[in-house]
Amino acid sequence: MRADVDLVVPVKALRRAKTRLVGVTDDRPALALAFALDTISAALPVVRSVLAITDDPSVAVELAALGVESVAGPEGLNEALRHGAAVLRARDRRSVVGALQADLPALRTDELELALASAEGRAFCPDRQGTGTTLLLSAPGGDLMPRFGVGSAEAHARDAQTLIGPWPSLRNDVDTAEDLDLATELGLGPRTCATLSPVCG
Repeated sequence: MRADVDLVVPVKALRRAKTRLVGVTDDRPALALAFALDTISAALPVVRSVLAITDDPSVAVELAALGVESVAGPEGLNEALRHGAAVLRARDRRSVVGALQADLPALRTDELELALASAEGRAFCPDRQGTGTTLLLSAPGGDLMPRFGVGSAEAHARDAQTLIGPWPSLRNDVDTAEDLDLATELGLGPRTCATLSPVCG
């Protein structure tokens, strides 16, 4: 466990989430919620805290049941992450603040723990394509400086350690049906399985 790590996890309003998965399920908002709950549940055992950034009250209620705090944030992913990081930094000026994407439904706790243990100062984990970012960590006491968006892996690599290792579930964020197929092969979390019961069946 990294007792010095506090994570920010941005969770979109469910009505706007995962639009590229239309056709995969009849209830896309439920699938997006399941992704977030499985991701956060996998992370909780190996970090000190998780702070969700969401303006969706239904998401906040579900996260509260997990013991996870939620706060509203500004529009835009990087803006929301900077807001969450500022909230966490105000509580501990020396901690490691991290940003974790909410769409890692196959995330394994032990793989996230390995990646966190491998981080030396500012670090990030690229997605499986090597272009995006699934996890970003500040240096202890440092600014998060998120640069998510197109080409974020290249942007983060300019001043952060690249975390590549035996943690495929941490690199498999799900935006498309192909991503979901690969996540299913890795092993989906229980809430995502329940939402896609024929797939996991």
